Amino acid sequence: MRIHLKTLGCRLNEAELESWRRDFVGLGHQLTGNPEQAELLVVNTCAVTEEAVRKSRKLLNRANRANPNARLVVSGCYASLDPSATAQVEGVDLVIGNQDKERLVEIVDRELDLNVMPENATEPAAAGLLARSRQRAFIKVQDGCRYRCTFCIVTQARGEERSRPQLEIIDEINQLHDDGIQEVVLTGVHIGGYGSDRDSDLSSLIRQILAGTDIPRLRIGSVEPWDLPESFWDLFTDPRLMPHLHLPLQSGSNSVLRRMARRCKTDEYALLVELARSKVEDLNITTDIIVGFPGETNEEWQQTLDYVQRIGFGHLHIFAYSPRSGTKAAQLTDPVSRDVKRIRSDVLHQLGEVMKRQTLETYVGRTLPVLVEGSGENGWGGYTPNYLRVAIDAPADAPLENQIIDIRIKRLADSGDRLAGEWKQP
Repeated sequence: MRIHLKTLGCRLNEAELESWRRDFVGLGHQLTGNPEQAELLVVNTCAVTEEAVRKSRKLLNRANRANPNARLVVSGCYASLDPSATAQVEGVDLVIGNQDKERLVEIVDRELDLNVMPENATEPAAAGLLARSRQRAFIKVQDGCRYRCTFCIVTQARGEERSRPQLEIIDEINQLHDDGIQEVVLTGVHIGGYGSDRDSDLSSLIRQILAGTDIPRLRIGSVEPWDLPESFWDLFTDPRLMPHLHLPLQSGSNSVLRRMARRCKTDEYALLVELARSKVEDLNITTDIIVGFPGETNEEWQQTLDYVQRIGFGHLHIFAYSPRSGTKAAQLTDPVSRDVKRIRSDVLHQLGEVMKRQTLETYVGRTLPVLVEGSGENGWGGYTPNYLRVAIDAPADAPLENQIIDIRIKRLADSGDRLAGEWKQP
């Protein structure tokens, strides 16, 4: 059967999609990038904001219009929060909640009776990955979250924390490495809570992965700052653990953080960053900032702006707050106007661009190992260990794809958002 997979939202959704892809291929099905050619459509929805809900509904309607004859399976946070409404969307054949995502392929195969002829053997998973120029894979290590930030609906959609067994994760990484993958990224709703249900923790998982695999590059997805003990930084003595961390801040004002029910104050965050940078060479720290949270005063906004500038980040993910029904924050009074949120976002974007450029400029003149990810319309490109994008000057037919090679950094690219370097043929 020809199957098209589609996802919205976070890296965890992407990791789940990759897992389903491998399972469907393992059963002998074919994957297609064209939904109109598919006999089965599987959509992984998102509900982190009202806009994400709108996009999820739009995607389902578009999928049905594009291919009304295909069977349509829906999962993800939107489907889990409102399964009855999802099931009533025209064309939907099956809704699978987040609690059953690990068994999605099994459930689909059983409930929709997917018949596959033995001669329909498809290319192995490795070829499927590399044919799409994938050098990096996302590995789901846990699901769910024990915390209740007032702006977040995902904890309700994902449920209680559930961690995958370490050996299962290691086996998956080894299989991906055998298939040609050079880099894996650990993902989850609350990665720092890994092992809370297994008498383990994130540090133990990382140590076991580094000991039980030969994967050249291991990355950690977004992790809450309060989950990192002082001993965590010793893990980076292994050069295969990449020196990049995404530590969500959300606001530089303690009063706003209290309204968000965040568990880390600004002075604690600053001490954590200071310790991390003293322990890990070339550590690139990126973060999230929510602009215009209900009640955010001019003084609180200025505190955030000053704090972000003081800490310095390699990249900012900036979100203008929008109320999400079902969250405590949606019930807060004193909303910030759209115009004010737009102005504040623009100012923060400008600061973010300055900080990114300052980060990049520190690497000009150095030689850095880069995982090359292909030669698209803009030529060869890839990422450094600390996740800085590099444009590479090399012939179009050079044997670079999916290789980790040393690149001499010459300057910033004309766009100013990445490094530019050259490859010298040995």
